[in-house]
Amino acid sequence: MENAGGFAATVVLLVLIVFVVIVLVRSVRIVPQARAGVVERLGKYQRTLNPGLTILIPFVDRLLPLLDLREQVVSFPPQPVITEDNLVVSIDTVVYFQVTDPRAATYEIANYIQAVEQLTTTTLRNVVGGLNLEEALTSRDQINGQLRGVLDEATGRWGIRVSRVELKAIDPPHSIQDSMEKQMRAERDRRAAILTAEGTKQSAILTAEGQRQASILAAEGDAKAAILRADGEAQAIQKVFGAIHAGNPDQKLLAYQYLQTLPKLAEGTSNKLWIIPSEVGEALKGIGSALGGVTPEGSAGSGVFGSDAGAEGTTRATAP
Repeated sequence: MENAGGFAATVVLLVLIVFVVIVLVRSVRIVPQARAGVVERLGKYQRTLNPGLTILIPFVDRLLPLLDLREQVVSFPPQPVITEDNLVVSIDTVVYFQVTDPRAATYEIANYIQAVEQLTTTTLRNVVGGLNLEEALTSRDQINGQLRGVLDEATGRWGIRVSRVELKAIDPPHSIQDSMEKQMRAERDRRAAILTAEGTKQSAILTAEGQRQASILAAEGDAKAAILRADGEAQAIQKVFGAIHAGNPDQKLLAYQYLQTLPKLAEGTSNKLWIIPSEVGEALKGIGSALGGVTPEGSAGSGVFGSDAGAEGTTRATAP
């Protein structure tokens, strides 16, 4: 009997020890940083536990699963959305949110992640439904802002703050993608043709401007050269004229110069008719007088040339 009583006492003691350990385990809780816990006492909300060590009443207080207070990122699967021009596009969304009130996130909504997903889908369809495809593709910032405003307002009473909403991808139908690619290629070809034509135009303008300037410079050079040549000839004539007057030439010298000039009139194989001044006869008379008083036969303006004086004071000679 004593052995049986001792065994019973030992069992009771062990049960008490186990019970004390269980009570201590259920009474002492440690909440990690950036976590929060909701405590219910006899099934009713009692308090929210902050990070650190806390004591609970065993079998009276119940600690619900801890909530993460850090900002969370949730990527939702693609959702089909109909645009204003009746095109179905697939849109992926990413939502950044944070739990700010653990009590509201626990009691105001059953599953806040699912609620955010469904609210994002319905809001996205409302926003994109009022835009055509081109506006939807180019107005991501506007769509993100509208989604964030609606979600933040709706989730505020759930103890959730939506900090950012991003459209990860907007995928139009394949036929529309092919049309857009063709349009982009045509646009790039058009821009390339415009740039090529603009370059050709500028090149032609610069070439014409260069030719014009070259022609102007050449004309100016020719004009200056002609002026210089004319000035040189004028100075030469003036010097010759001055030399002749300074030498005081007589009739014999002048007649001799006439005779030296006559062969030049016959130069060239195509000359058929020459205009000879009528003073040639007078010059020949002077030369004849100088050589011995012999004068050519005939009157002035006639003789070896077989010509007669005209009314204008010139004589014509025909080539043989």
